[in-house]
Amino acid sequence: MTARLRRFLGIRLGVLDQHPPRPLDVPDCAAPSKLEPDLPVISLVTPSFNQGQYIGETVRSVLGQHYSKLEYVIQDACSSDNTGQVLAQFPVDAFFLVRERDTGQADAINRGFARSQGEIMGWLNSDDFLMPGSLCKIGAYFRDNPEVDVVYGDRVVVNEHGLKIGMWALPGHDVEVLRQVDYIPQETMYWRRRLWDRAGGQVDASLKFAMDWELLLRFSAAGAKFAHLPVVLGAFRVHSAQKTSAQMSSVGFDEIRRLRQQYGGGCFTRLRRRVRHMQFLARHWVNNY
Repeated sequence: MTARLRRFLGIRLGVLDQHPPRPLDVPDCAAPSKLEPDLPVISLVTPSFNQGQYIGETVRSVLGQHYSKLEYVIQDACSSDNTGQVLAQFPVDAFFLVRERDTGQADAINRGFARSQGEIMGWLNSDDFLMPGSLCKIGAYFRDNPEVDVVYGDRVVVNEHGLKIGMWALPGHDVEVLRQVDYIPQETMYWRRRLWDRAGGQVDASLKFAMDWELLLRFSAAGAKFAHLPVVLGAFRVHSAQKTSAQMSSVGFDEIRRLRQQYGGGCFTRLRRRVRHMQFLARHWVNNY
């Protein structure tokens, strides 16, 4: 279903630029005045390369969580822009900064996670940012639901100036739909290290676009239990130099097609897949209107 048809039908999932820019209202997800006890250690990795224009806001959104059990690693591929100067403005002990060459985003993510030890894991790209209190909500949910392996929330979409241009509010998790299309907002997604180890312990570095979907598909194949939190946890930024926009036609479609064939082909009839997908979008539409 094309973005134009989705807009006509009022479907927001899969559409990034939904309306003219407007000020971003911070969702009601603020950190509690008193941190809850027994929260797990969260290891968060930010892969970085020449995003000095945005990485300051990314880092501020992480440090502003005031999550006492945060292990934050910034894996920078020797950026040649002003990234170094931006990061130098933060306290030296605010995060673990590594500057070394890598072979791409997935390799940087793997290198960052190899330096981490937290029970809960996630990554945040250097042009996206977190909503206030997101990590507290994630940590508390994992603490209170030990059977859950993967948690994710909803996303707000912003432009290069941080103005809101859209929203993705998901209707819940559907394992069949996940095999066909990835609606899970990567910047809101966290998982347990036990699952990471069981599913191979790495992001597929051969992928340039769909590495987050491939990881989710491996998680699902490994028997992971998913949970969706109906609250905005992160902001996805759309800009001209963004990989999602720049590489979709040249790289992304091919990776998506191969993953769909590998994990989704043969499980269900084409008709059932389409019906299930439309049911998922219909629940999204009902929840948003």
